[in-house]
Amino acid sequence: MKKILFIALFILAGLKGIAQNSIQPFLFTLNTLTGDKSYWNLHYSGTYGERTTGQFGYDGLGQQFGVKGYLGNRFTLYATAAIGFEHGGGVTSAQQAEVIRDLVGGKVPEGFRMGAGLGLSRDWSNVKSAISRITLSFDQTKWLATGNLRFEKAFDSSRDKLDFISSLGFQHRISSGLFLGFEVVGQDLEGFWEKDEAEGGAKLMVGPSVNLSPSTSKLSFAISGGPVFYATRSNAIPSEAIREIGTLASGNGYSIRALINFNLHK
Repeated sequence: MKKILFIALFILAGLKGIAQNSIQPFLFTLNTLTGDKSYWNLHYSGTYGERTTGQFGYDGLGQQFGVKGYLGNRFTLYATAAIGFEHGGGVTSAQQAEVIRDLVGGKVPEGFRMGAGLGLSRDWSNVKSAISRITLSFDQTKWLATGNLRFEKAFDSSRDKLDFISSLGFQHRISSGLFLGFEVVGQDLEGFWEKDEAEGGAKLMVGPSVNLSPSTSKLSFAISGGPVFYATRSNAIPSEAIREIGTLASGNGYSIRALINFNLHK
């Protein structure tokens, strides 16, 4: 795994270009688009995790395909389909789609933006959920910061009444088109006040973030990940809900994710 991470970082550092930021600079934190950016983009991401399960922290190899586009009038569409390959064999999938509108800002790429959105998801165990998200971002030529607060209501009596997931990403421009920073994810935060939290308790991840967005290429790249650990624990057996850093079956683990984004209009 260390060799894979080293090779990925070497490739990112070797590519040249000039860009302020990319369409999807972070792996676990979603940003909105503006009318000044290219409207439609496809992405593929791969994840490797140990002692984790879920969309972005699958125990083994996970893959995700997605589309992100600007709908006009400050609306952003984000939809994904994920496939997980278990260590012991077997394949499963999950899907989700969201529409987010910038309520403050969102007319130009730089500056402060605040948005809110709604969506639906189907998780690994075929449970459907309604989701909503609040997004905050502040983009500049030299740096960018994005934060999310996501709420999820699963249509299943065995799940929590409402799930809370937060994330924060920060990156600083190191050279032409190359940004370095970090991401922090807080998952199932209701575990801090609910002893029977359905996903096994509140979980946290902190790790480095790398983003490369060459101005002369249709492709942009990102990689992030780090240790995943319990902040609180419940006695519940973790569900198969879609989660940014997975649900840990036992002990603490880690998750590493890399993304390639293809700009359809560049």
